[in-house]
Amino acid sequence: MELSMKEFNQIREYLKEHYGISMGDEKRMLVFSRLRSTLNQKGFKDFTQYFNYLINDKTGEAAVVFINKLTTNHTFFMREPEHFEYLRDKSLPWIEEKFGNTKDLRLWCAACSSGEEAYTLQMIVQDYFAGKPGWNLEILATDISERVLQQATHGIYSNESLTSMHTDWLKKYFKKYDDDNMIVVDEIKRNITFRKFNLNEVNMPFKKPFQVIFCRNVMIYFDNLTREALVNRFYKVMEKDGYFFIGHSESLSNVNTKFNYLMPAAYRK
Repeated sequence: MELSMKEFNQIREYLKEHYGISMGDEKRMLVFSRLRSTLNQKGFKDFTQYFNYLINDKTGEAAVVFINKLTTNHTFFMREPEHFEYLRDKSLPWIEEKFGNTKDLRLWCAACSSGEEAYTLQMIVQDYFAGKPGWNLEILATDISERVLQQATHGIYSNESLTSMHTDWLKKYFKKYDDDNMIVVDEIKRNITFRKFNLNEVNMPFKKPFQVIFCRNVMIYFDNLTREALVNRFYKVMEKDGYFFIGHSESLSNVNTKFNYLMPAAYRK
């Protein structure tokens, strides 16, 4: 079985059109290796049969498997810590001062993957607002992959993945699950809403603007036009003076946007 260039072009055009993700020619073998098991499982003789199945499936199951296979969800706790420190030292004090009357925190983790970033954000928020009652501290965490969202919702992480975690956070916000894993405590879990959301959607159905948006290390998969459209949609759903964080491997230098630069990979409306 092979993945012809014609078949690869069909797949990557579908990926770009529906999810905004761009793939170069060098990703051809990656696509082949990640989708081959699905073809074998379904009994398809080639990728043309598989693609016809994908575009004609009305249940949505084929698309779910497709995007779960082709998206990379590499993340870990306290990744790029400068952003978390800035959130703690600058963003949250601004929120506390400006929104002290309503006590409404609105933070969106827009590509949450398996949950490490969202839980890190919530632990920072919990620490900052400790002893300050009445605040709504719920965070929205979204991703396109149902597989990683399920993992995030469970909140179970290996002991090895938590080696860089602050000792006090481990004691306060995790408990033993089994000999090899820890689980996030309910106090943190219940303040995060995990939801499937495609960032390529033109309309963002949110009733209130966000004060902080984290969308890190996902726009590297988008071309310039897709990236610019997404950034400007973020701008529209953000509170005036709100904070926008992207990954250190990303930049808005070639994007036509009204966001103001603060520091590497951090911006403000």
